[in-house]
Amino acid sequence: MSSHALSSRTQMTARSARPHARPKTLPWVLPVIVVLALFYLYPVFDVFRFAFTDATLLSDSDHYTLESIVQTLTRPDILPVLGVTFWFTAASVIGQQAFGLAMASVIVRGEKRRLRGTTLLRTTALVAWVVPGIAGGIIWKMLFSEAPFGGFNSMLRMIGVGPVQWLSDPHIAMWSVIVSNVWRGTAFSMVVMYAAMKSIDPVLYEAAEVDGASPAQRFFYITLPQLRTAILVNMILITIQTLNTFDAVISLTGGGPGRATEVLSLYTFNVVFRNYDLAGGSVLSIVMLLISMVLAVVYAGFIPKEDQS
Repeated sequence: MSSHALSSRTQMTARSARPHARPKTLPWVLPVIVVLALFYLYPVFDVFRFAFTDATLLSDSDHYTLESIVQTLTRPDILPVLGVTFWFTAASVIGQQAFGLAMASVIVRGEKRRLRGTTLLRTTALVAWVVPGIAGGIIWKMLFSEAPFGGFNSMLRMIGVGPVQWLSDPHIAMWSVIVSNVWRGTAFSMVVMYAAMKSIDPVLYEAAEVDGASPAQRFFYITLPQLRTAILVNMILITIQTLNTFDAVISLTGGGPGRATEVLSLYTFNVVFRNYDLAGGSVLSIVMLLISMVLAVVYAGFIPKEDQS
């Protein structure tokens, strides 16, 4: 072989061994960045801007001040509203997690045994999820109604039990709102738990069954540890969703009786659209954003490092 041919082959080999030039990705992701900036970042920036003004829905203001932040955060009714929001969110998240996991477990076991009705159960649960919050609140308001046609009081009357003040008793009204919110949000948790349970290696259950583990032991020592990441991720999502829930509350109780069921999202809505205080509503929106971010960071801290990577 001539030296010229050997040199040409060497050059071709070296050229083919060079790493391919990385394509420029910025032109491809730039439209996405622009859309996200317009529809997400700009409104958030505007909320922060309004929080430092004294703007209202009736008049815009270019006067920047800290007075709106101080007045909003020092209102005497802000602490009771935060307390109501805490109990509403905590009970709703626990209820949705528990019922979603229970329904997913029933469906998975039913599918393993090829029982009929598992598809109907999944579909029935998803129906509650797709019902709009306003419509769901109206439905539950008819069920909790203290009038003679109220659904639950009618059933109680049939067994000789007196009517219950579902929506007029401050202590019971909160639980009524929580029940309606759990009913609506359980389907999402069920879908997340169902997908996670279907991804668990069946060999783990077979080995545990050979070792003589009971169904309860298999659930607590195999299922729950394998669902840890899914439970935490689902908790982040439903916590943020619950913190922003106000449509079901406003249609069911309107925040009453008094302010027994006025959560932070509904309180923010009232401040903006009833008091016309755009600056105060912006401050409360930032408070909701900070609460969501702090809770998300706390939840994410419990996710195993290998799952985060």
